Amino acid sequence: MNKCVERLYNGLIKENPTFVLTLGMCPTLAVTTSAINGIGMGLSSTVVLVMSNLMISLLRKVIPDGVRMPAFIVIVASFVTMVQFLMQGFLPSLYESLGIYIPLIVVNCIILGRAEAYASKNPVVPSIFDGLGMGLGFTCAITILGAVRELLGAGTILGTGSSALADLTEFGYTPASIFILAPGAFFVLAFCIAVMNKIKKKHGMKPAQVPDYCGGKDGGCASCSNTMCGGRSIANAQNKTEA
Repeated sequence: MNKCVERLYNGLIKENPTFVLTLGMCPTLAVTTSAINGIGMGLSSTVVLVMSNLMISLLRKVIPDGVRMPAFIVIVASFVTMVQFLMQGFLPSLYESLGIYIPLIVVNCIILGRAEAYASKNPVVPSIFDGLGMGLGFTCAITILGAVRELLGAGTILGTGSSALADLTEFGYTPASIFILAPGAFFVLAFCIAVMNKIKKKHGMKPAQVPDYCGGKDGGCASCSNTMCGGRSIANAQNKTEA
């Protein structure tokens, strides 16, 4: 159970896919014009992450190494199709709002990265919690981005006009429309990452160069062939900074 909790903590804080590893930037920057969009995209990705990690972990000893990535993509695409049909049937307005970014979950580097780095090498239960942790971390991150952009750019939270949870325009607030445009996504993301780094530094937290699931024979990232490992990307960035 401790390992499962550690997987949740890893996805939410230590290796948050958005604020720490900066993965999946395409949907992160594109759909976060509102909090509702962030919640919808995040939860959809979480469901796909958990189910694909479950299936890939179950089949990890069956799938040949030579067709590893094509097999992962087929598994992920199957679950994305299920989520897409369910969302189209029960949440048509959200489905229309997210548009092409729902089927693009198939090639989201967060999902394929966790499949390659963790689920394909570990038992089922930890893999499920790894997918859950990463999915919730992604959901929280893009919901925060969407809420901030919606608040500053439209003056509302969770909706528009009378249906909004909060509408600052009623109190004379003039929205800054740049925050719901492309540049605003970069501004808010940069600010959130800076806040995250500040909090981690204050509490003495450092990103792990070599995660506990690392496959490098000498314990280092340089000898590891896993190019989709979050630990390797962190290590490479730190080495470039030091150089």
